[in-house]
Amino acid sequence: MKKPLLLAVLILLTYTICFGKPLTDGTPFGTGRSFYQQRLDDKDAVYFTPDKYSIKADGKTDISDALQQAIKDVKDKNNFGVLFIPEGKYLISKTIYVPRAVRLIGYGKTRPVIILAKNSPGFQVADSTDKGKAKYMFWFINNLSKPGEGVYDAGASTFYSALSNINLKIEDGNPVAVALRTHYAQHSFIAHADIDAGKGKAGMFDVGNEMEDVRFFNGDYGIYTTKPSPGWQFMMVDTYFEGQRKAAIRTQEAGLTIVRMSVKNVPTVIEINPNYHEKLFMEDSRFDHVSGPAIVISNEDNAFNQISLRNVDCRDVKVLASYRRSGTKTVGAGSVYKVKNFIYGLQIDNLTADPVYKITKDLQPLQVFPAPAKKDIPDFPAINTWVNLQTLGAKGDGETDDTKAIQDAIDKYPAIYVPQGMYRITETLKLKSNTVLIGLNPIATQILLKDNTPAFGGFGGPKPMVETSKGGANIITGIGISSGRINPRAVACKWMSGENSYMNDVKFLGGHGGMNKPGEQAGPGLYKSNDSDMWDTQYWSLWITDGGGGTFKNIWSANTYATAGAYVSNTSTPGRIYALSVEHHVRNEVRFNKVSNWKVYALQLEEESRESTECQPLELENCSDMTFANLYMFRVIRVIKPYPYSIRSWNNKNVELLNVHNYSQIKYTTTDPLYDIGTNITVRPWEFARLLINSSSAVSEQPVQGNIKKLALGFEFANSLCTDSKGNVYFSEARMRRIYKWDAAANTINLLADYPWEPLSLACDKNDNLLVVFKYVPKPGYLVDGKPEEFKNPPDAAGTSFSGWGNSGFGSLVYSINPDNPDETIELLKKEAMPTGKTVYQALYPAHRWRDYHDFNTVSVNKPTECFVAPDGVTIIPVVYDLARSSALVAAYPGKPVYTTDEYDKRTVQLAVSPEGYLGDLKYFAERGEFDSAVDDKGNVYIADGQVYKYNNNGKQIGVIKVPERPTSLVFSRDGKTLYVTGHNALYAVAIN
Repeated sequence: MKKPLLLAVLILLTYTICFGKPLTDGTPFGTGRSFYQQRLDDKDAVYFTPDKYSIKADGKTDISDALQQAIKDVKDKNNFGVLFIPEGKYLISKTIYVPRAVRLIGYGKTRPVIILAKNSPGFQVADSTDKGKAKYMFWFINNLSKPGEGVYDAGASTFYSALSNINLKIEDGNPVAVALRTHYAQHSFIAHADIDAGKGKAGMFDVGNEMEDVRFFNGDYGIYTTKPSPGWQFMMVDTYFEGQRKAAIRTQEAGLTIVRMSVKNVPTVIEINPNYHEKLFMEDSRFDHVSGPAIVISNEDNAFNQISLRNVDCRDVKVLASYRRSGTKTVGAGSVYKVKNFIYGLQIDNLTADPVYKITKDLQPLQVFPAPAKKDIPDFPAINTWVNLQTLGAKGDGETDDTKAIQDAIDKYPAIYVPQGMYRITETLKLKSNTVLIGLNPIATQILLKDNTPAFGGFGGPKPMVETSKGGANIITGIGISSGRINPRAVACKWMSGENSYMNDVKFLGGHGGMNKPGEQAGPGLYKSNDSDMWDTQYWSLWITDGGGGTFKNIWSANTYATAGAYVSNTSTPGRIYALSVEHHVRNEVRFNKVSNWKVYALQLEEESRESTECQPLELENCSDMTFANLYMFRVIRVIKPYPYSIRSWNNKNVELLNVHNYSQIKYTTTDPLYDIGTNITVRPWEFARLLINSSSAVSEQPVQGNIKKLALGFEFANSLCTDSKGNVYFSEARMRRIYKWDAAANTINLLADYPWEPLSLACDKNDNLLVVFKYVPKPGYLVDGKPEEFKNPPDAAGTSFSGWGNSGFGSLVYSINPDNPDETIELLKKEAMPTGKTVYQALYPAHRWRDYHDFNTVSVNKPTECFVAPDGVTIIPVVYDLARSSALVAAYPGKPVYTTDEYDKRTVQLAVSPEGYLGDLKYFAERGEFDSAVDDKGNVYIADGQVYKYNNNGKQIGVIKVPERPTSLVFSRDGKTLYVTGHNALYAVAIN
């Protein structure tokens, strides 16, 4: 053994013996401590051993087929579970596919190493049709394919998959090899692994969910990635990168939430792909010898682009950040320095401050390079002290009452290993101060209640299934907790443990994400869509209270039967949350009440249509000294009603929100991200890098400009403004299927139409006929020429996820009416070929497009082949898929510029209009935009984006109109003196000088 390696190993062994934890910063590949140092017995697991499979762990014998068969055996046996791989060296030469809910876990005094053999077939030339342009050692997928089928990549419903305590190595001769492809969702992770990409491409492509204690060596990249499959953040804790040839991480839209990352000897730490944004949060990290810019930032001055660094120590890092478009740089502060604070993006300094794009930075020179930040994830007890719960009498069969066996084990033993099984209880399990419960897969290992368990039924206060000790050092990991459907007093877990406690990889069942064994019926507490009378009838799933704190990582709380997914109350004990996903509750997702000294990283909230249309995502009351970093709040594509606020706030002090993402794929995004009740202040920007909340003084009304007049109110979601030559104004309420007319002469509002066709967007032709793009859903049994009506999406539907999830199979059609006699003049417009060699008066296009496959620039200048022709004969509506989602139309006049919004990237663009009505010559105009914009007679452009922002025709902001509520659509009167604005609830007129 060479002396440097021997020395490194001796240091590692000494550190492990003394402190019981791995020394991971700067030691060679393969020297990370084995997390599971001996075999764990589990009758439901599969063991990759020579007595079961024809293999040799010698690093020379190819075990690819045997390993794939072992993974299939786990899936076939129970649909979910664990494959244990003992220490040794395992050679593979082809891609190994890992389906949903299968976990590969290594064990032994040293971690097993899986090696991609030199010059493995197919790993030499990139596949141009592959998303990652690579070939993978391990590819996490949703389901194993049958012979002749394609590969089903992991996606938004790929849960519970993992690889832990296994090292991966790519040998020479595999230039397009990537060790892992991991595009999975909740409760999936990579942990306790060294990955040496060698001369291959990367350690990982396409991140998902969470990662802990992973070290990346060599490769072009440690990680290169697109957006995680559900669109959530990616949480990285305690990671290390060294020797990458291009960048440690190349990314776009990954929501990188990074705590304690060390990077050494690389050209760049984080490279954001050109023309893409990133929501990057990084804390307590180290950059050491970075030859180029540490961070490469692309979409400057765009609200989606949010970069936040806290306590990052730098040595030999001359350029902290570079900016692609402007070519500018943020330089470092000497040879050794600390990035105490760096924020780039849209910032709101307090509740009353205007949002401003800026850089906030605090770089402090240092004399010496500090040691790595201390880890906050506690060590597990030595594995030889763990006792197996089933050997102590617990059955885990889902029927036997295991309460006494489990409680007896808790009372006698501090460290309890819980093999796979369903452990039914009938009373509260009370943990001692040092109790540790260890499972390895939260869908395969569950503690559960059957419906109408007496101790948890009837009226009464909250009764926990599992209760931790006050101030204790408890650990619960790898276990699901199911409170059933009909147990109204149930709280899944009441947590009162102290700062050094730990909950990890825990699933609170009762909502989406349940799985059954082959041939098994749905178990207790699993979500039923026809069960709405049982929803919201229990207490909270996770209740952290009475001084509870500690570290909470990789938790999914989606029990629709519970009042809220998580409730944190009455504690000032420091707490850290790393990747908490809370979804599908009826009234509340998460509440914090009288909480201080907490940091919440990668909190993700989702409202589903059936359960959560009226759910309050987040409530903060009487909290102080808290930080939320990379906070994502989402409403699913099926939601059809607006909701006012994502966050309700009362009496909070020094609560900081960093990197906030408030969004939906449809127009019913939560109206405003935050409402502070005490001060009566609403925060408008959906996307921002920073907001500081101090609820200090009461304000009766938010100020409104004096030139704004409210014309009519009482609407649910007013939008799609247009005007005719007489000055009349039209707008609609889509869900309520109503169209209104504001009569400019009489100054009155009229309900013009309430037909059974859902209006999507409105416009007027040259002769003042009102044109209505509407959603037409074929009715069952209705035949046309003897065949059922059928609508197929236009080809351009392929670039947006809105076309999925039920948004196909209907027609986006157009009818016209004469507003003076609407009921008698309604007429469906016919599709015709786009005009050739003929000049149109106007072409009406979607005012905004949601293109989350980033093809907005190309789709916007496509040449449609068909159009609807208005009664005037010279107004056309080209047939494009985005008519199905757009809530407004924009008039494109030949020879004049037209402005439309790239809604997904919050950008307004300028396009030229040909005589036939085609669009072209796309230019970026302003890094703002939502649903609509309008142009005055001087060529100034008004963009609705929380407020109404005014730009000159060179794309420079020259003003802002502060309207009483979030604007949804804009239109100018024909004389240009009045700008009409719809908010969700009212129609306004703004006098323009």
